[in-house]
Amino acid sequence: MTFGAITVPCALGRSGLTQMKREGDGATPIGQFELLNVYYRADRGRRPQTELPVEALKPADGWCDAPGHPRYNRPVELPFDASHEKMWRADRLYDIVVVLNCNMFPAVPGSGSAIFFHIARETYTPTEGCVAVAPEHMRLILSKVRAGDIMRVLSN
Repeated sequence: MTFGAITVPCALGRSGLTQMKREGDGATPIGQFELLNVYYRADRGRRPQTELPVEALKPADGWCDAPGHPRYNRPVELPFDASHEKMWRADRLYDIVVVLNCNMFPAVPGSGSAIFFHIARETYTPTEGCVAVAPEHMRLILSKVRAGDIMRVLSN
């Protein structure tokens, strides 16, 4: 992954890259996605330094991934009856998580949800479709990000 003059390793989706993102396909979508806002685990680290809006995660934070639900690809409060992802995780992947403007405005049912820029596993194993980097690289990149900055996911 390259951000300005910074190049760091990253993890992508287990199914590689796709131009036609579908819910649950495990692929990282190709495209240009604005970095919208940041969530972080205040109990696990300091607030990221960035110009993006930042909010501390709470145990009741979730993200709807049910294509037929009106809150599809939006944050939700748990408990939540429809299919969802828990943002407060036991692992450290969402200790810092950036929401990407991917299938957000409008959210097209079935075209992918919860496509984030987040913390990678130590071994950089593939994600479910997100882009992930090491914690120190995330903090470095966020310190340089400005409102309106775009992540470009390109094919080879």
